[in-house]
Amino acid sequence: MLLASLSFAFMGGFAKVVSQVLPPVEVTFFRNIFGVVLVGISIWRVPLKQTGGKFLLLIFRGSMGFVALLAYFYIMAYIPLGEAVTYNKTSPIFVAIFAYIFLKEKLHPSAMIAIVLGFIGIVLIAQPSGGGFDRYDILGIFSGIGAALAYTSIRELRKYYDTRAIVMSFMGVGTVAPLILMLFTPYIDVPKDLDWMFAKFVYPKGIEWAYVSAVGIFATISQLLMTKAYELTKAGIVGTISYTNIVFALIIGVILGDPIPDIWTILGIILVIFSGLLVALPKGNR
Repeated sequence: MLLASLSFAFMGGFAKVVSQVLPPVEVTFFRNIFGVVLVGISIWRVPLKQTGGKFLLLIFRGSMGFVALLAYFYIMAYIPLGEAVTYNKTSPIFVAIFAYIFLKEKLHPSAMIAIVLGFIGIVLIAQPSGGGFDRYDILGIFSGIGAALAYTSIRELRKYYDTRAIVMSFMGVGTVAPLILMLFTPYIDVPKDLDWMFAKFVYPKGIEWAYVSAVGIFATISQLLMTKAYELTKAGIVGTISYTNIVFALIIGVILGDPIPDIWTILGIILVIFSGLLVALPKGNR
Protein backbone atom coordinates (compact mmCIF):
# COMPACT_ATOMS: atom_id res chain seq x y z
CA MET A 1 0.00 0.00 0.00
CA LEU A 2 2.92 2.31 0.65
CA LEU A 3 4.15 1.69 -2.90
CA ALA A 4 0.59 2.15 -4.20
CA SER A 5 0.35 5.52 -2.44
CA LEU A 6 3.70 6.61 -3.87
CA SER A 7 2.63 5.50 -7.36
CA PHE A 8 -0.67 7.37 -7.00
CA ALA A 9 1.20 10.51 -5.94
CA PHE A 10 3.46 10.23 -8.99
CA MET A 11 0.36 9.90 -11.15
CA GLY A 12 -0.94 13.11 -9.58
CA GLY A 13 2.35 14.86 -10.22
CA PHE A 14 2.39 13.95 -13.91
CA ALA A 15 -1.32 14.80 -14.19
CA LYS A 16 -0.68 18.22 -12.65
CA VAL A 17 2.13 18.94 -15.12
CA VAL A 18 0.27 17.77 -18.21
CA SER A 19 -2.99 19.49 -17.11
CA GLN A 20 -1.23 22.80 -17.75
CA VAL A 21 -1.27 22.06 -21.49
CA LEU A 22 -3.96 19.41 -22.04
CA PRO A 23 -7.62 19.65 -20.92
CA PRO A 24 -8.60 17.52 -17.90
CA VAL A 25 -11.14 15.52 -19.89
CA GLU A 26 -8.33 14.40 -22.21
CA VAL A 27 -6.02 13.55 -19.29
CA THR A 28 -8.88 11.46 -17.85
CA PHE A 29 -9.09 9.55 -21.14
CA PHE A 30 -5.40 8.70 -21.15
CA ARG A 31 -5.51 7.79 -17.46
CA ASN A 32 -8.18 5.13 -18.14
CA ILE A 33 -7.21 3.71 -21.53
CA PHE A 34 -4.25 1.83 -20.06
CA GLY A 35 -6.50 0.19 -17.48
CA VAL A 36 -9.08 -0.78 -20.10
CA VAL A 37 -6.42 -2.63 -22.08
CA LEU A 38 -5.03 -4.38 -18.99
CA VAL A 39 -8.39 -5.42 -17.54
CA GLY A 40 -9.64 -6.33 -21.03
CA ILE A 41 -6.73 -8.74 -21.47
CA SER A 42 -7.47 -10.25 -18.05
CA ILE A 43 -11.14 -10.79 -18.94
CA TRP A 44 -10.17 -12.28 -22.31
CA ARG A 45 -7.80 -14.76 -20.67
CA VAL A 46 -10.08 -15.63 -17.72
CA PRO A 47 -13.82 -15.07 -18.46
CA LEU A 48 -15.98 -13.24 -15.93
CA LYS A 49 -17.76 -15.29 -13.25
CA GLN A 50 -20.86 -13.40 -12.11
CA THR A 51 -24.65 -13.42 -11.90
CA GLY A 52 -25.23 -9.80 -13.04
CA GLY A 53 -28.61 -8.10 -12.87
CA LYS A 54 -27.64 -4.60 -11.68
CA PHE A 55 -26.53 -3.05 -14.96
CA LEU A 56 -27.84 0.47 -14.25
CA LEU A 57 -26.06 0.50 -10.90
CA LEU A 58 -22.91 -0.68 -12.69
CA ILE A 59 -23.17 2.27 -15.10
CA PHE A 60 -23.86 4.59 -12.15
CA ARG A 61 -20.65 3.39 -10.47
CA GLY A 62 -18.65 4.04 -13.61
CA SER A 63 -20.22 7.45 -14.20
CA MET A 64 -19.67 8.68 -10.63
CA GLY A 65 -16.07 7.47 -10.69
CA PHE A 66 -15.52 9.24 -14.00
CA VAL A 67 -16.90 12.67 -13.02
CA ALA A 68 -15.07 12.52 -9.68
CA LEU A 69 -11.79 11.81 -11.46
CA LEU A 70 -12.48 14.54 -14.03
CA ALA A 71 -13.07 17.11 -11.27
CA TYR A 72 -9.92 15.87 -9.52
CA PHE A 73 -7.75 16.36 -12.61
CA TYR A 74 -9.28 19.77 -13.26
CA ILE A 75 -8.49 21.25 -9.85
CA MET A 76 -4.91 19.93 -9.99
CA ALA A 77 -4.06 22.64 -12.50
CA TYR A 78 -5.25 25.40 -10.14
CA ILE A 79 -4.60 24.37 -6.53
CA PRO A 80 -1.66 22.66 -4.76
CA LEU A 81 -1.40 18.92 -5.44
CA GLY A 82 -1.52 18.03 -1.72
CA GLU A 83 -4.81 19.89 -1.28
CA ALA A 84 -6.32 18.26 -4.39
CA VAL A 85 -5.40 14.80 -3.10
CA THR A 86 -6.77 15.62 0.36
CA TYR A 87 -10.13 16.65 -1.10
CA ASN A 88 -10.26 13.35 -2.98
CA LYS A 89 -9.39 11.48 0.22
CA THR A 90 -12.49 12.88 1.96
CA SER A 91 -14.42 10.06 0.27
CA PRO A 92 -14.46 7.76 3.38
CA ILE A 93 -16.35 10.48 5.27
CA PHE A 94 -19.04 10.64 2.59
CA VAL A 95 -19.08 6.83 2.22
CA ALA A 96 -20.10 6.60 5.88
CA ILE A 97 -22.94 9.05 5.24
CA PHE A 98 -24.15 7.39 2.02
CA ALA A 99 -23.93 3.88 3.49
CA TYR A 100 -26.15 5.07 6.34
CA ILE A 101 -28.66 6.69 3.95
CA PHE A 102 -28.80 4.16 1.12
CA LEU A 103 -27.59 0.85 2.60
CA LYS A 104 -29.07 1.36 6.06
CA GLU A 105 -25.70 0.65 7.70
CA LYS A 106 -25.34 1.79 11.29
CA LEU A 107 -23.09 4.74 11.98
CA HIS A 108 -20.39 3.78 14.48
CA PRO A 109 -20.00 6.49 17.16
CA SER A 110 -16.46 7.12 15.92
CA ALA A 111 -17.84 7.66 12.40
CA MET A 112 -20.14 10.45 13.63
CA ILE A 113 -17.17 12.16 15.27
CA ALA A 114 -15.17 11.61 12.09
CA ILE A 115 -17.81 13.32 9.94
CA VAL A 116 -17.71 16.45 12.11
CA LEU A 117 -13.90 16.54 12.18
CA GLY A 118 -13.75 15.90 8.44
CA PHE A 119 -15.96 18.86 7.61
CA ILE A 120 -13.96 21.11 9.94
CA GLY A 121 -10.84 19.95 8.08
CA ILE A 122 -12.43 20.76 4.71
CA VAL A 123 -13.24 24.30 5.89
CA LEU A 124 -9.68 24.82 7.15
CA ILE A 125 -8.24 23.67 3.81
CA ALA A 126 -10.62 25.75 1.70
CA GLN A 127 -10.47 28.82 3.99
CA PRO A 128 -13.55 30.31 2.30
CA SER A 129 -13.50 34.07 1.88
CA GLY A 130 -16.69 36.12 1.89
CA GLY A 131 -18.64 33.23 3.38
CA GLY A 132 -18.35 30.90 0.38
CA PHE A 133 -16.13 28.33 -1.31
CA ASP A 134 -14.56 29.06 -4.70
CA ARG A 135 -15.20 26.74 -7.65
CA TYR A 136 -11.96 24.79 -7.14
CA ASP A 137 -12.86 23.98 -3.55
CA ILE A 138 -16.38 23.00 -4.59
CA LEU A 139 -15.09 20.72 -7.34
CA GLY A 140 -12.52 19.28 -4.91
CA ILE A 141 -15.27 18.41 -2.43
CA PHE A 142 -17.34 17.04 -5.31
CA SER A 143 -14.47 14.74 -6.30
CA GLY A 144 -14.68 13.24 -2.80
CA ILE A 145 -18.48 12.95 -2.96
CA GLY A 146 -18.43 11.36 -6.44
CA ALA A 147 -15.79 8.86 -5.39
CA ALA A 148 -17.83 8.05 -2.27
CA LEU A 149 -20.96 7.37 -4.33
CA ALA A 150 -18.91 5.08 -6.56
CA TYR A 151 -17.39 3.23 -3.58
CA THR A 152 -20.78 2.89 -1.86
CA SER A 153 -22.30 1.31 -4.98
CA ILE A 154 -19.47 -1.26 -5.02
CA ARG A 155 -20.78 -2.68 -1.73
CA GLU A 156 -23.93 -3.74 -3.57
CA LEU A 157 -22.35 -4.54 -6.94
CA ARG A 158 -19.83 -7.04 -5.54
CA LYS A 159 -22.75 -9.37 -4.75
CA TYR A 160 -23.54 -9.63 -8.46
CA TYR A 161 -20.40 -8.85 -10.47
CA ASP A 162 -16.82 -10.00 -10.88
CA THR A 163 -14.40 -7.40 -9.47
CA ARG A 164 -12.92 -6.91 -12.93
CA ALA A 165 -16.36 -6.02 -14.34
CA ILE A 166 -16.77 -3.35 -11.64
CA VAL A 167 -13.32 -1.93 -12.40
CA MET A 168 -14.05 -2.03 -16.13
CA SER A 169 -17.29 -0.07 -15.59
CA PHE A 170 -15.21 2.80 -14.20
CA MET A 171 -12.38 2.65 -16.72
CA GLY A 172 -14.75 1.96 -19.63
CA VAL A 173 -16.95 4.97 -18.88
CA GLY A 174 -13.78 6.96 -18.16
CA THR A 175 -12.55 6.16 -21.66
CA VAL A 176 -15.74 6.47 -23.73
CA ALA A 177 -17.30 9.51 -21.99
CA PRO A 178 -14.26 11.79 -22.54
CA LEU A 179 -14.25 10.87 -26.24
CA ILE A 180 -17.94 11.80 -26.52
CA LEU A 181 -17.48 15.06 -24.62
CA MET A 182 -14.49 16.08 -26.76
CA LEU A 183 -16.37 15.11 -29.94
CA PHE A 184 -19.39 17.31 -29.15
CA THR A 185 -17.53 20.30 -27.70
CA PRO A 186 -16.94 22.07 -31.07
CA TYR A 187 -20.67 21.97 -31.82
CA ILE A 188 -22.17 23.23 -28.55
CA ASP A 189 -22.04 26.40 -26.50
CA VAL A 190 -20.55 25.22 -23.22
CA PRO A 191 -21.83 27.04 -20.08
CA LYS A 192 -19.01 28.55 -18.03
CA ASP A 193 -19.90 26.44 -14.99
CA LEU A 194 -19.39 23.25 -17.05
CA ASP A 195 -16.18 24.19 -18.84
CA TRP A 196 -14.29 21.68 -16.65
CA MET A 197 -16.20 18.85 -18.38
CA PHE A 198 -15.91 19.94 -22.02
CA ALA A 199 -12.88 20.67 -24.18
CA LYS A 200 -11.58 20.12 -27.67
CA PHE A 201 -9.02 17.38 -28.17
CA VAL A 202 -5.46 18.74 -28.10
CA TYR A 203 -2.93 16.53 -29.84
CA PRO A 204 -0.06 15.85 -27.39
CA LYS A 205 3.37 16.92 -28.59
CA GLY A 206 6.81 15.60 -27.75
CA ILE A 207 7.32 15.12 -24.01
CA GLU A 208 3.56 15.44 -23.43
CA TRP A 209 3.17 11.87 -24.72
CA ALA A 210 5.53 10.70 -21.98
CA TYR A 211 3.53 12.61 -19.36
CA VAL A 212 0.11 11.22 -20.34
CA SER A 213 1.60 7.73 -20.63
CA ALA A 214 3.07 8.10 -17.13
CA VAL A 215 -0.37 9.12 -15.79
CA GLY A 216 -1.90 5.90 -17.15
CA ILE A 217 1.00 3.65 -16.15
CA PHE A 218 1.31 4.93 -12.57
CA ALA A 219 -2.49 4.84 -12.12
CA THR A 220 -2.61 1.21 -13.24
CA ILE A 221 0.36 0.24 -11.04
CA SER A 222 -1.30 1.94 -8.08
CA GLN A 223 -4.56 0.06 -8.64
CA LEU A 224 -2.78 -3.30 -8.87
CA LEU A 225 -0.69 -2.71 -5.73
CA MET A 226 -3.67 -1.42 -3.76
CA THR A 227 -5.81 -4.41 -4.75
CA LYS A 228 -3.05 -6.78 -3.69
CA ALA A 229 -2.66 -4.94 -0.37
CA TYR A 230 -6.34 -5.37 0.44
CA GLU A 231 -6.05 -9.09 -0.39
CA LEU A 232 -3.15 -9.60 2.05
CA THR A 233 -4.22 -7.86 5.26
CA LYS A 234 -6.96 -6.01 7.13
CA ALA A 235 -8.69 -3.14 5.39
CA GLY A 236 -8.12 -0.87 8.40
CA ILE A 237 -4.36 -1.29 8.18
CA VAL A 238 -4.30 -0.73 4.41
CA GLY A 239 -6.62 2.27 4.74
CA THR A 240 -4.34 3.82 7.32
CA ILE A 241 -1.25 3.47 5.16
CA SER A 242 -3.12 4.82 2.12
CA TYR A 243 -3.10 8.30 3.69
CA THR A 244 0.64 8.49 3.09
CA ASN A 245 -0.52 9.41 -0.41
CA ILE A 246 -1.24 12.92 0.90
CA VAL A 247 2.27 13.26 2.33
CA PHE A 248 3.85 12.08 -0.94
CA ALA A 249 1.60 14.46 -2.91
CA LEU A 250 2.55 17.42 -0.70
CA ILE A 251 6.26 16.72 -1.30
CA ILE A 252 5.85 16.22 -5.05
CA GLY A 253 3.66 19.34 -5.26
CA VAL A 254 6.28 21.50 -3.55
CA ILE A 255 8.96 20.11 -5.89
CA LEU A 256 6.74 21.12 -8.83
CA GLY A 257 6.39 24.67 -7.46
CA ASP A 258 3.39 24.54 -5.11
CA PRO A 259 3.62 26.89 -2.10
CA ILE A 260 4.36 25.30 1.25
CA PRO A 261 0.95 24.98 2.99
CA ASP A 262 0.21 27.31 5.89
CA ILE A 263 -0.55 26.10 9.41
CA TRP A 264 -4.35 26.13 8.90
CA THR A 265 -4.13 24.05 5.73
CA ILE A 266 -1.83 21.56 7.47
CA LEU A 267 -4.26 21.33 10.40
CA GLY A 268 -7.14 20.78 7.97
CA ILE A 269 -5.24 18.00 6.21
CA ILE A 270 -4.48 16.34 9.56
CA LEU A 271 -8.17 16.47 10.52
CA VAL A 272 -9.23 14.93 7.20
CA ILE A 273 -6.67 12.13 7.64
CA PHE A 274 -7.76 11.55 11.24
CA SER A 275 -11.44 11.49 10.27
CA GLY A 276 -10.73 8.96 7.52
CA LEU A 277 -8.92 6.72 9.99
CA LEU A 278 -11.80 6.94 12.47
CA VAL A 279 -14.15 5.71 9.75
CA ALA A 280 -11.85 2.98 8.40
CA LEU A 281 -10.40 1.36 11.51
CA PRO A 282 -13.59 -0.06 13.10
CA LYS A 283 -14.58 -1.73 9.81
CA GLY A 284 -11.06 -2.97 9.14
CA ASN A 285 -10.70 -4.52 12.59
CA ARG A 286 -13.88 -6.50 12.08
